[in-house]
Amino acid sequence: MTRPVRIANCSGFFGDRVSAATQLLDGPDPIDVLTGDWLAELTMSILARGRRRGRAGYAATFLAQMEQVLGRCRERGVKVVSNAGGIDPRGCADKLREIADRLGIAIGIAVVTGDDLTNRLEELRSAGERFAHLDTGKAWTGCADVIAANAYLGGHAITAGLRAGADVVIAGRVADAAIVSGAAAWWHDWCADDFDALAGATVAGHAIECGTQVTGGNFAFFTDIVDIANLTEPGFPIAEIAADGSSVITKQPGTGGAVTVPTVTAQLLYEIAGPRYVVPDVVARFDTVQVRQLQADRVQISGAKGEPAPAMAKVLLTYPGGFRNSMTLAITGADRRAKAQLAERAVWAQVRGGRGSFTESTVEIIGASLDSDGPDDQSYLRISVADRDAAVVGREFSSAVVATALGGFPGLYLTTPPGSAAEFMVGWPTLIHASHLHPRVCLDGREIAVPAPAHTQTVTADEPRIAGCTKVFHRDDFTTVRVGHYVGARSGDKGGNANLGLWVQNERDLPLLEYLTEPGRLATLLPELAHHEIRVYALPNLLAFNIVIVGLLGSGAAASLREDPQAKSLGERFRAVRARVPAALVPDTCIHEGTP
Repeated sequence: MTRPVRIANCSGFFGDRVSAATQLLDGPDPIDVLTGDWLAELTMSILARGRRRGRAGYAATFLAQMEQVLGRCRERGVKVVSNAGGIDPRGCADKLREIADRLGIAIGIAVVTGDDLTNRLEELRSAGERFAHLDTGKAWTGCADVIAANAYLGGHAITAGLRAGADVVIAGRVADAAIVSGAAAWWHDWCADDFDALAGATVAGHAIECGTQVTGGNFAFFTDIVDIANLTEPGFPIAEIAADGSSVITKQPGTGGAVTVPTVTAQLLYEIAGPRYVVPDVVARFDTVQVRQLQADRVQISGAKGEPAPAMAKVLLTYPGGFRNSMTLAITGADRRAKAQLAERAVWAQVRGGRGSFTESTVEIIGASLDSDGPDDQSYLRISVADRDAAVVGREFSSAVVATALGGFPGLYLTTPPGSAAEFMVGWPTLIHASHLHPRVCLDGREIAVPAPAHTQTVTADEPRIAGCTKVFHRDDFTTVRVGHYVGARSGDKGGNANLGLWVQNERDLPLLEYLTEPGRLATLLPELAHHEIRVYALPNLLAFNIVIVGLLGSGAAASLREDPQAKSLGERFRAVRARVPAALVPDTCIHEGTP
């Protein structure tokens, strides 16, 4: 095949719009492959916990979509590739087969397995694997009851299934971008060592894996989108991937949202770390990527360079972390800081053993600043606790909070009634040697060989930006700006770390962004970052910096006690900051906030 392959994505997460597949297939522009991403680290925890309780370990919404479009896909020769298999891809394939048989649709279904290592942990430990935590380096003790252990597989197994004639490929835990790169490799007949092409397809896969986040969803400058009235339902994305791995990101004509250089840049920065983006098949160099607008709703991504596949493979161990609970107290009127301090002391006084009786606890102030005192200003004190003992964090805790209702500060009210403890899961990210993984593909009972990468190598670690600013500015030449006037942001989670991607739309504003992202300065602009390691990586081709805040989310989204356990709001809170910056870095003086 010499023409680009048109790969569409109909799901960015478990819970996305079920109508997406129909929208993509009914649009005027044809597609060749329909993909969908249902999995995240939090989703794996949800599925693992559900399986313990007898529920399905796969994404049932995928089956609902397939029931709507499977016939059209078969008639038009559209292949389907999905990771909706979760922790039970065979079970998902069996259900899809039942649907196909009931509808009278003859299809070949390939199942990708080999990611489930739950029953191989002792074997791997005997082979020398320590399962050291990816971020902390702490060795796995093996004391917890692991209910799921899944490796991140690449796209080569997907490619093998499509080459063998599968109409649908259902995988479990594969790298998010692999469902796209695996399909592109099949279409263009790439080899396992076509690293530049695979890198380009991986970047394209990363661009569309979160669905409408690349077509205007969750976009920092959403008010700049011309057709903002249609932003209520942005169109789902399509990647046209050429034989060299370059791509054009677009969507079906007439659908909502927009595809622009900024919307694509925002998604490229989502949940990455340094310039090297590591997936099982290739290491894609995001610092080589070029992005340009071709025409309306068509953005080209080109220039991606790839390095050989990594010698180590990522694995996520999931185990019960205990139980947690939270209560929220509203704080209004004047003297709000004193009210918050009184409320916190009163709550711990009602708990047997005080705050120290819990394994973990977090106190957050949400809403307006405690120092404001307007009649309509509202703050919330959120107290969260966790412990191995459900009784300790259950009604005993929530009732203790309620007991302060008539003896606390004036204007106190609770946002919820007292509740019981909820069990949570912990994800333990780690690395093992890739040689221990054995991806398999089964197409209607027939085993398909999966070629391994020609060679692997240790990934070169990207060096983060060091603290310190070389240029000195006179303190009288400063002004105050709202960061979001100049800087776009998108934030998210990667295990226990928070990711904050920041970019500017105009190259002249890049020095300002460089000033704002000096590691020491970030902690002063957002004080919640102050006690964490901050890693800053430059991506000048994208006019961007990516920031990793190590450990901000504790043990990860499934276990975090924060109100925003996936750090989704971190970027917008950073954009709302009023920062003192050198006036020379802000040429557009009309939107300065002035010197306070």
